[in-house]
Amino acid sequence: MVNNNCTDNTLSIVKKFTFVRILDEPKQGMIAARNAGFNAATNEIIARCDADTKLPPNWISRIHRNFARYKIDALTGPITFYDTPIKTSLLARAYLDMMKPIHRGGETLLGPNMIITKEIWEKVKNIVCLNDKLVHEDIDLAYHIQEMGGKIKRDNRLVVEASSRRAVKNPYSFFSEYPQRFMKTLLYHDKTIMQLKKGFTLPAWYTKRRSRKKM
Repeated sequence: MVNNNCTDNTLSIVKKFTFVRILDEPKQGMIAARNAGFNAATNEIIARCDADTKLPPNWISRIHRNFARYKIDALTGPITFYDTPIKTSLLARAYLDMMKPIHRGGETLLGPNMIITKEIWEKVKNIVCLNDKLVHEDIDLAYHIQEMGGKIKRDNRLVVEASSRRAVKNPYSFFSEYPQRFMKTLLYHDKTIMQLKKGFTLPAWYTKRRSRKKM
């Protein structure tokens, strides 16, 4: 577990489990914490979730089954929200479906339910974006895995439960900042966006941005 300047009682809970290794990452941010954990991992497969993610009992066994059966470099699955009245993975699956054409038919990754090989991490760790304000780190990582020829698989039955606290406690961040950062992520990887240009109409502000870059 990566301690990224924890201020709640997570550390005291984790310390009850003596088999858990705690890493301290003083640099604040999801990307810094993720990278610290991935760099410290020593086994062939790195399974990552968030601190408030609830994992099903068969999560690890299903991960092993996927990597044993398929030649893949990363794996993801849908999420449901355990603290909302409606509990369904349909929204997450719709999001993953929406991302497929953006990734040229490939899958993206969902941070609370993300598994990658140590081998592919070694290939991409020096080229992933390090700015939390510029990109969604899970989408950015998926881009770079595919750029290095890696394959991401989705298992719709590999479902975890996540918290909706970001949407409830900070709706502006969830419904405004998150979508803005989503667009920034796509623009950061705008080679792929331009390949999709024939498929949809790009906004005027994006076209102007491209024109300024060419000047």
